[in-house]
Amino acid sequence: MNSDAFHPDLPRRRPNLRHVPAAALNAETAQSSGMQRFAAISGTSVGSTRLWMGETRVGPATRSADHHHGEAETAIYVVSGSPEFVFLDEESGDEMRVHAKAGDYVFVPPYTPHREENNDPQHEAIVVIARSTQEAIVVNLPSLTAGTE
Repeated sequence: MNSDAFHPDLPRRRPNLRHVPAAALNAETAQSSGMQRFAAISGTSVGSTRLWMGETRVGPATRSADHHHGEAETAIYVVSGSPEFVFLDEESGDEMRVHAKAGDYVFVPPYTPHREENNDPQHEAIVVIARSTQEAIVVNLPSLTAGTE
């Protein structure tokens, strides 16, 4: 299929691509204690209407607050470190852990209470996150069970 061919469902005039240099990442976005989020692609930064993308850093021997991302689906790509993603099993209510490493991907469904942990005493964990909403939705919780009651 020729990618240059006209497609009737696409607008004839497309907006220009937007470049967000690493130095332009913005920490003025929703936060949870124990981690820092940086917005890259958002409604504010580039005018996106259906997508938010950014970076999260969790320092050595640190864990985030328990939280969820509302209606947003969240996709995570681990850039470096060995973060763990902690959530409750729906059936048993037991705490479960996804142990990830650089190159791995993690999917967090909407409204799923979870937290990120970095149990490495020396190295920061860095992940890239993409959400199915234009802005970062973060609902901080007092516990993982708070979002399920």
